[in-house]
Amino acid sequence: MEKKKQIAILGSTGSIGTQALQVIEEHADLYEVYCLTANNRVKELVEQARRFHPAAVVIANEARYDELREMLGDLPEIKIYAGARAIDEIVEADPIDIVLTAMVGFAGLSPTIRAIKARKKICLANKETLVVAGELITRLAMENQAPILPVDSEHSAIFQSIVGEGDNVIEKILLTASGGPFRLMTMEQIAGVTKTDALKHPTWDMGAKITIDSATMMNKGFEVIEAKWLFGVEADKIQVLVHPQSIVHSAVQFCDGSVKAQLGVPDMRLPIQYAFSFPDRLTLTGDRLDLFKQPLEFFEPDLGKFRCLALAFEAIERGGNMPCIMNAANEIVNRAFLEDRCSFPRIAETIECTMQRATFVAEPDYDIYIETDREARRIATELI
Repeated sequence: MEKKKQIAILGSTGSIGTQALQVIEEHADLYEVYCLTANNRVKELVEQARRFHPAAVVIANEARYDELREMLGDLPEIKIYAGARAIDEIVEADPIDIVLTAMVGFAGLSPTIRAIKARKKICLANKETLVVAGELITRLAMENQAPILPVDSEHSAIFQSIVGEGDNVIEKILLTASGGPFRLMTMEQIAGVTKTDALKHPTWDMGAKITIDSATMMNKGFEVIEAKWLFGVEADKIQVLVHPQSIVHSAVQFCDGSVKAQLGVPDMRLPIQYAFSFPDRLTLTGDRLDLFKQPLEFFEPDLGKFRCLALAFEAIERGGNMPCIMNAANEIVNRAFLEDRCSFPRIAETIECTMQRATFVAEPDYDIYIETDREARRIATELI
């Protein structure tokens, strides 16, 4: 009998992490949880640990270590750690086969690098890793022969569309976007929206940070940058299509004009499972696509209305540490908007000003990314 694949889930209490655990539960004959990590949610982490009995759990917030240890005191076989360094170290553990990086934000960069260097299979759900340091990550992955499989529904769709295509030339990537909750609003209407409005995503159930990024369309800008690094396609060959039904998850156009797409109901368990099981497809319970029920519509995004998407294209064009600057500023204003300290239009304005003011470095290394992130956060915080 084949040994079960051991999986480390970084960010197990978030939307991707919880759905990944559903996939593991459904295929308990193939997969086992080795490690669970969370940022702050001790109660949820404890519930998951009791259910899945991992070898280890890590809470990023060191202040909550004692609380976690006390709540799992009756399970001495589970090792308990705290802090960012512990997350960095746990991904290197020998038994781990797969690391699912589902942490949100810049915090996902360091453990992903450590996991790549430890030659683990990376199932990437942390957008910021490739946005901030795409060149570094893709180089390290090649050097260490560590496969990176995309978990985002769009990048999984692109990946599924190019499987079996060998070296056939990609002419264009068609990256779909739901358009978020403000797609049909005027700029005047958008100026007055609240976080409650922004958190009502029309098709996907995601965490607050990603839902706000989806409302500003910064999320799609991140995905363009991700696609560039994952598939080796320049940004001018990546076209964003607003597709409100979220049925066509993305498509690829080849040099003969043929277009291949991946379609399905909006269900994040599918791309998570495919990343785990590739090249095999496993049974997945759930709804099936009924094309009789849905018209499929596609629209061009309004870059004037959704300035963040335009800023992402500008950041890619400049290259260097500019996407890192953009990401850091976005993390600050996203949080400020969620805490009612910043209006919706100010999100793009603050990111743009930070991109103008922060120190540009054309050929950054890891230390430069760390310094850039710190500087851009400081500037964005001052601007708010």
